[in-house]
Amino acid sequence: MSGTIDQQNFRKILFCTDFSENADHAFEFAVRAAVRNVGSQLHLLHVIPEPPAQFWKGYIYGVDEDVDERARREIDAKLAVAYRPRIPEGISLVIAMQIGEAGQQILGYARDQQADLIIMGRQGAGTVGKLFFGNVTERVIRKSTCPVLVIPPRGKESQTGKSR
Repeated sequence: MSGTIDQQNFRKILFCTDFSENADHAFEFAVRAAVRNVGSQLHLLHVIPEPPAQFWKGYIYGVDEDVDERARREIDAKLAVAYRPRIPEGISLVIAMQIGEAGQQILGYARDQQADLIIMGRQGAGTVGKLFFGNVTERVIRKSTCPVLVIPPRGKESQTGKSR
């Protein structure tokens, strides 16, 4: 093996979000990666865990509205505020939503779309989210066939300008 690493051009960059503060921070890295890799596609994936999805479907069963469609509308509204305005002109954005176990869905989507790079935050929102998304991140790292860039949460020093 030589001492240098070939420069790889990432054609399909998969950014995974749970809409947490850490995911928002990781999105900055995903956008920069897309800008540096001219002609790439930035895929934004949000996974709704299966148990809550099934609970709400059962709970709202009597309602005429399609629950999955409502979830897509609500996610689209979040995307319109949190992410779309931050996409530079010329960057191709593909938005996807999956329902199921997050690790499986992320790996399956990456495989199906032939992603060259996965970018995700190290932990999700809240205490439960930290455990859940941390486990998801670990699983994706272990089973991915493409590179995974894991972005840690911003440290206190970067938020306050002071060291811990």
